[in-house]
This record gives sequence, structure tokens and C-alpha cells, in this order.
Amino acid sequence: MTDETATAPAQTPEGPETLRTVSLEKVGEHRFKATNVRGGTIPLSHGDDPDFTPVELLLAALAGCGALDLDFIAGKRAPFATFAARAEGHKVRDAGGNHLTGLTVTFDVTFPEGEGGDQARAILPSALERIQERLCTVGRTVTLGDPVRYVAGDLSD
Repeated sequence: MTDETATAPAQTPEGPETLRTVSLEKVGEHRFKATNVRGGTIPLSHGDDPDFTPVELLLAALAGCGALDLDFIAGKRAPFATFAARAEGHKVRDAGGNHLTGLTVTFDVTFPEGEGGDQARAILPSALERIQERLCTVGRTVTLGDPVRYVAGDLSD
């Protein structure tokens, strides 16, 4: 734990301003569509077609969350000259049930020559540490392990 995280202010209490939601609807056999509150959609299924599986969406969320954070941090100094990222993990079944192990997000990035690029290259290690230790909401949620509850209920408004 860094000094910065040790002195961080208390978390905002749960309320309407902190709530995030995604709705899911069935669109075919073993196929669903996730919709966010802004109307964006992502198809998902079990892996027998091109749609993302839920595990792949989790990996995409880990990579995407870190990529956005890195873009905001490094982008203040210089834009990426090249950018590639990969999230990976092993899906296992053991005494803990089905889960992923060895989760790793790798960023292969370069920055342009010049002062801004030099600054972006210099900050890259500390930016990745900040992303891992406190910034990436998706990664922090997986790391901290807050329990997920699965419940039945009426979703009609």
C-alpha cells in the first residue's frame, strides 16, 4: 500500500450517483445482448460463435479499464505512437469452483520522439503501478474480491 492510498479519503457512500447498471436480454439460443444506460450494446454467448463470452468480456474490461487510465495519464504528455494490449488468464475449475487465475494485462506501447514522448516513457512504470494499485475500477474490484450475489427479482419499472 502506498502512502497515497493510505491517506485516501473515505469512499463515497452507495447511492444513485455511484450506481452503474447493464441490462441483459435473451436474443437467441444461448445468446444475449447487454445494453448500457446510454444505449450501447454488446452481444454475448457461450463461445460457439463470434460473440464474446462473459469471461472474454471480463478480460476486455480489465484491458479496457487500464488502457483508458493509461491514455488519460500518458496522453497528458504525448499520444501513443503505437498501442496494443492483451488481457489473459487461465480458466480453471478447482475446490473454489470455476474461476480465472494468472490474470495479466500487457501493454505494448510506444511514444513519439521528443520531450512529450520522453515524459510519457518516464511515467509509464509509475502509471502502470497506479492503475494496478488504485485507478482501474475493474481490476481493483477483481483484486479486492467483493462478493457477487445472484438473486431472483422483479425488474419491471
